[in-house]
Amino acid sequence: MKSTTLCYLERGDQYLMLHRTKKENDLNHDKWLGVGGKFEEGESPEDCMLREVREETGFTVTQWRYCGIVTFISDIWEAEHMHLFVCTEWTGNQIVCDEGDLEWIDKKQLLELTLWEGDRIFLKLIDKQSPFFSLKLTYQGDNLQQVVLDGKEINSELASGGHNSAFRINSFHFVEGYAVPNS
Repeated sequence: MKSTTLCYLERGDQYLMLHRTKKENDLNHDKWLGVGGKFEEGESPEDCMLREVREETGFTVTQWRYCGIVTFISDIWEAEHMHLFVCTEWTGNQIVCDEGDLEWIDKKQLLELTLWEGDRIFLKLIDKQSPFFSLKLTYQGDNLQQVVLDGKEINSELASGGHNSAFRINSFHFVEGYAVPNS
């Protein structure tokens, strides 16, 4: 199982997103993601995140929140533990990324982009500033088959009440960042 990081740089009501268009044989081709990548030997999650952000954006992160761990299971791709971060402060100047195009996107427009279905779930969790979470996403091909949040299986179909309201993932709803079972 490989270990990776994914980081969303947050500037007001926007995230810096990477439109993956430049790498060959990229499982994320044409998807929009945060920035990140694979661990190098001896790195902690924070070490990897700091290096990947610097390599892909030119920024040196100075303030971040470690949001959770996402486990990806796939019938096609190698399984993965992804460490998820949101960064709120950094120094430096943005560079051109060799993996795709970097663009600041309004949070309200994120769900309109070409994203993995599971990304829609953890983007809502980080937007609601949920406490540290463990999210397991099981894919068959490109289709999300199973979602397990903090050890409890939930339906992957989301029904959102809007950007500022609580949202539901079948047996759970999220209020003030906390996953609460429906009664």
